[in-house]
Order: sequence, then C-alpha cells, then structure tokens
Amino acid sequence: MAMQVNTNIAANNAYRNLATTQNDLSKSLEKLSSGLRINRAADDAAGLAISEGLKSQVGGLTVAARNAQDAVSVIQTAEGSLNEVQSILQRVRDLAVQAGNDSNNADSRQAITTEVDALREELVRISASTNFNGTKLLAGGADLSFQVGANGDASSQIAVKLSTANVNTVVNALNGKDAAGAALVGAVQLNGFTIDTTTQVSVVIGQGGGVTKPSIALAANDNQATVLAKLQAGVGQDFTVTYDTTASKFSIESNDSELTSKTVNAISVSGSANGVAGNAVGDVALDFSTADGAAAAIGVLDKQLTSVSSARADLGASQNRFESVIKNLAVSKENLTAAGSRIRDTDMAEEMVKYTRANILSQAGTAMLAQANQSNSGVLQLLQ
Repeated sequence: MAMQVNTNIAANNAYRNLATTQNDLSKSLEKLSSGLRINRAADDAAGLAISEGLKSQVGGLTVAARNAQDAVSVIQTAEGSLNEVQSILQRVRDLAVQAGNDSNNADSRQAITTEVDALREELVRISASTNFNGTKLLAGGADLSFQVGANGDASSQIAVKLSTANVNTVVNALNGKDAAGAALVGAVQLNGFTIDTTTQVSVVIGQGGGVTKPSIALAANDNQATVLAKLQAGVGQDFTVTYDTTASKFSIESNDSELTSKTVNAISVSGSANGVAGNAVGDVALDFSTADGAAAAIGVLDKQLTSVSSARADLGASQNRFESVIKNLAVSKENLTAAGSRIRDTDMAEEMVKYTRANILSQAGTAMLAQANQSNSGVLQLLQ
C-alpha cells in the first residue's frame, strides 16, 4: 500500500462514520429530552399528520366536555327555579282548596287573595331573574344549543328545550290570559245570523281591543257549510266553530275547556249587513271570592302544575343525557390520547438502547479517527 500524506482514506472513513454516529446520538438525545419520537416532520411525516389530527380531536373533546358541564349547570339553574315555581303553584292550589269552603267570610277570602297575589308577583320575579351568564332561562326564550363534540356537524351539538319552561305562560294562565298575554275567550254566540249581501265579520277577542281575528268575508250565496268553513278558517285552530240547527246560530267555542263560567264584555262582532248580536263566556282569571271561583282555580292550577312538571321532566332528561355525553367524551379522549401517544411519544427504554449504542460508537469512532490521523506519521521517518 502506498504511503500518502495529502489524502488519508482511513481518516476520512473514520470521520464519515463518526459524523453519522454523532447525528444518531444527537437525535437520541433530542427524543430522550423531549419525550417525543416525532419532533419534526422529517422524523415521521405520516405519523406527524395522524398525530396532529388526533391532537385536534383531543383538544376539541376537552373543550366539549367543559361545554357539556356548562350545559348541566344551565339545566340545574333552570330546573332549580322551576322547583320553586312548582312549590308556589302547590301553595296557591292549597289556598284554592281552602277558599272553596264557604266557612270563609269575605275577609278570609280577601286574605287568601292577598297571599295569592304576592305569590303571583314572585312568579313574575323568578321569570325575570333566573339567568345563566346573562341569558334568561324561564322567560320563554329560544332553545339553547350546546357544542358537545370536536367537529362541526349536527351530531356534535345538542339543543336544550327551554321554550316549554316558560314561567310567563304560567303567570298569564293565572291571570286568565293565553300564552301571549291576550285575554282568553270561552264562547261567542253569533245569534240570528243571516246573509243577504256581501258581509264582513270581524271577531275581536280580549278586553280593550285585545286580539283581532282577520275579517271573514261572507257572500249572500254562501250556504251553511261554506259559512262554517269560512268562520273556522278565520278564527283559527284555537277555536272550534259549530252550527246549532235548532237555534239557527253559529257558535265559536274556545278549545280551552276551563273557560266556561264568567260572562264579560270581552268580545264584539261587527260588520254584518243585518247586524249581529254577540255575547262572550270566558276571560277567566283566578278568583277566590266564591266557592265556584275557587273550584275553577283548582282546575287552572292543576293544568299549570302538569305543565311545569313536564318542563322539569324534559330538563331532567336533558341533564341525564349531558352526563352521559361527559362520560362518553372522557372515554373517547382517553382512547384518542393513547392512540396519539403510541404514534408520537418516545419509548424511553428503546431509545436508551439506541443512545447507549450511539454513544459507544461515538467514543470508538473518535478513538479510531485519532489512530487514523496518526497512520501516515511513518512518512516522517523517511524524511530523516
């Protein structure tokens, strides 16, 4: 073998192997210090893409679990207030039963009415004050939507029905009004109804103007069935129109069976060419001044108690659903985290084996490079 000075092949070879070993050693140190097998895309491009997707899902599920917890808090706030609403209604019902006894004199009935009025005002206050983070829960607001998944699809959202948990509806019912606050109507008699010209009939419902139903156009050649159909279409589904052949008159009956006792000036019917007489039965509010009024109040209260119970049942079912969602999110998060860990995290024991190997090779390579650098020193003896 020729003796050369300018080019030391052995040293170059030792240096190349030492550089590779040092690179492996550096990567092992990085993985051991960071705990991650993938620190950059070059380490595992496909693994990086998968693990980043899993990281997004895990992060989304973490926030979704907090959202579900917030939903439970919202429901608990609303249901807790409805519990008190139901307690108030139970108390008012007890007072109605008490007022149904004629052993009460006028002063006793007035004392009962005073307490009922105070409880009714408390219902109004509960409706206005029950809120979560500024959102009113019992004032008939829209249903609330909660993000309980990591994605943007419909399956990641759950709606909580708050429209049925409307205390204002309860208050209106106790005041003898419908859900919108308009006076309720029991029955309207259209007496002596005849048609000989084009007739416009306007039905006005409620005291002081109330709610005006659209005008109903009746023609001279309309038969009984046609008039019946037109009246039914005009007054809407809240009422049922019938025709009494014996009395030859039309009746517009409210679909609320409780409105059957009081006669008030709440309805006017106008516009008939021949004139139409009318009377109204209904517009019933809670009345404890008589035994009959107290008995009617019990029916109204039973209906509202059932309504509140139904709303509470809906909220309870939603709460149970969210608690199941939270458990499912926890399991999904755990499994996805484990999957991401298997792809991205360092197996410390395996990496220590690689590090030890690289470290020994690095030391050996350094020693061999020193020996290779000394291999051509024999040329100096030839120069002496």
